[in-house]
Amino acid sequence: MIFDSLHELLEHIKQVELDTITISKESQLKLSTFMEKNGMELDDEAAEAMQYQDIISQQLSATIEAIELVQKNLQMFSHSFKEDEKIADASVVKLRTKLSTVLEEAKAKKDAFSGQIKNKTDEYDIEFF
Repeated sequence: MIFDSLHELLEHIKQVELDTITISKESQLKLSTFMEKNGMELDDEAAEAMQYQDIISQQLSATIEAIELVQKNLQMFSHSFKEDEKIADASVVKLRTKLSTVLEEAKAKKDAFSGQIKNKTDEYDIEFF
């Protein structure tokens, strides 16, 4: 079903974003460790670059939350759709049963009427002009 495909695609995007967040954090940690080992201090530009990495991670976290909300709503819609489909299937079965009954009754009435014509007696003759 299309909902499953959408869920899988969103799950993949979410995983890529989680991996990107992890790599970004590892990058910041390694840079910080390198600078500490070498007695270096951050200048304004390097500090700003690290802040940008943190902002990127925050934005990716926000999109992950949005993806999870979309997934939740798709799951609810998919469940409702499946339930509605079951209800529709049951309704079609009931309708088919009712239509079959009506058809059988109509056939029986036709057969009964045809039987009267086939077995007519002279006293009930129908004259046509």
